[in-house]
Amino acid sequence: MAAHGCARQGMMVWILALATFLSCAVAGTGRLEAKQRLEVQRHLRRLNKQAVKSIESPDGDIIDCVHLSLQPAFDHPFLKNHTIQMRPAFHPEGGLLFDEREVASKKRTPSITQLWHQKGRCPENTIPIRRTKRDDVLRASSVKRYGRKKHRSIPNPMSVDPDLLNENGHQHAIAYVEGDTYYGAKASMNVWEPKIQQPNEFSLSQLWILGGSFGADLNSIEAGWQVSPDLYGDNNTRLFTYWTSDSYEATGCYNLLCSGFIQVNSEIAMGATIYPISKYGGSQYDISILVWKDPKEGHWWMQFGDGYVLGYWPSFLFSYLEDSATMIEWGGEVVNSEPDGEHTSTAMGSGHFPGEGFGKASYFRNVQIVDGSNNLRPPSEFGTFTEQSSCYDVQTGDGGRWGHYFYYGGPGRNSNCP
Repeated sequence: MAAHGCARQGMMVWILALATFLSCAVAGTGRLEAKQRLEVQRHLRRLNKQAVKSIESPDGDIIDCVHLSLQPAFDHPFLKNHTIQMRPAFHPEGGLLFDEREVASKKRTPSITQLWHQKGRCPENTIPIRRTKRDDVLRASSVKRYGRKKHRSIPNPMSVDPDLLNENGHQHAIAYVEGDTYYGAKASMNVWEPKIQQPNEFSLSQLWILGGSFGADLNSIEAGWQVSPDLYGDNNTRLFTYWTSDSYEATGCYNLLCSGFIQVNSEIAMGATIYPISKYGGSQYDISILVWKDPKEGHWWMQFGDGYVLGYWPSFLFSYLEDSATMIEWGGEVVNSEPDGEHTSTAMGSGHFPGEGFGKASYFRNVQIVDGSNNLRPPSEFGTFTEQSSCYDVQTGDGGRWGHYFYYGGPGRNSNCP
């Protein structure tokens, strides 16, 4: 009987110990969740500045009109006493001085370039900022990584190491120039809504302004359009920018999701939906992006379309790009997470191969660089690069109103790309 009593007593002690452990585990989880909630709330307060006016876009976005001086850029310690430069001192496109260009651009009939414009506009001396929601931050691997690309996602045409070519599952189809010094780049690209297979994958089309090596010191300025369910919570095609001065390690971010880019334009919102988009076999819509270095102030400016000068990246953000770029790239990028051990079916561009041509394939046209004389001109020649041409490919052309151009993209997984 005594033995049975001891066994029962031992069992009770064990049950009490287990209950205590589980209670502590639940309490610990609760504390972690509370800590995460607090961290997310603090981050949202940092990102979502006080608005003069808020506009609800048809796609569910909230666009906050924030005073120029309150934008996220000025959270940077080096920008506390920065005087905003409202216009570049120099514009690389010939013919008109910048002041004359600005007057000419205001005479144009404005077209709807972003979906939120259907519901209103921001007043002068404010900038439109897409409001970050709690769910946006929670989709990231951590609060710290929200709004940042993964490491080493730049296409390196110089690499011959097959293991590096598919590192992190990023795949590309690009045209590029290298071997000189560059002070900017421009191109027009048609806008699509490529199909994304997995929420953690994305598809984008952009230009890259690059300086440094492809190691930890890489400097990059990027701009274009993207579909990224992980970042935005939907499959809409959105205007985006990105910058880094240390190969995506600790600096830089998408759009205005950290301090860095200084926006001066009240009409275009970074990260907002572009409208309308191209249709396969139907109407084609393209956007023009120009990034250039102002030789007087040294900042890198960005222009969207014919007249929307959006703002600038201050030169102090960079090391190599503080002077000039050593490589320019234009093209597409996707994330291939190899779901179920197969190549992703996430599309690049239109999701069709370059050989299908206009109206069906995606393109970059009027590809240009800004040279050492600060002139915008076509590159004398450019190379092409893709990791797996059976999945995504690129084909160049030259001549006519399109100048230097190329078609690119593809469907991802197919009979030749298993």
